[in-house]
Amino acid sequence: MNKSDFVNRVAKRTDLSNAEASRLVQAVLDEVQDALKGGEDVAFAGFGKFTVSHRAARQGVNPQDPSKKVKIPARTVPRFTPGAVLKEAVAGR
Repeated sequence: MNKSDFVNRVAKRTDLSNAEASRLVQAVLDEVQDALKGGEDVAFAGFGKFTVSHRAARQGVNPQDPSKKVKIPARTVPRFTPGAVLKEAVAGR
């Protein structure tokens, strides 16, 4: 499912127009992104938790030439941890 499909499903479920649902979905995504940029965690009870994690710098290998080492810089990355309700729903329980 892509974003457009998701917006269509939200519109049907909420009786909103596609334009309203699109603005709603974009607002939610923007708020999650802004919170993560600011170092905040975003948790939806039962669904899951979005966090920001720091990856240390490390040395890797160039896959096209394994004899060459590549320095991978440190970076900050988003993470998602699914909640119990989501895990059970996906497992079909």
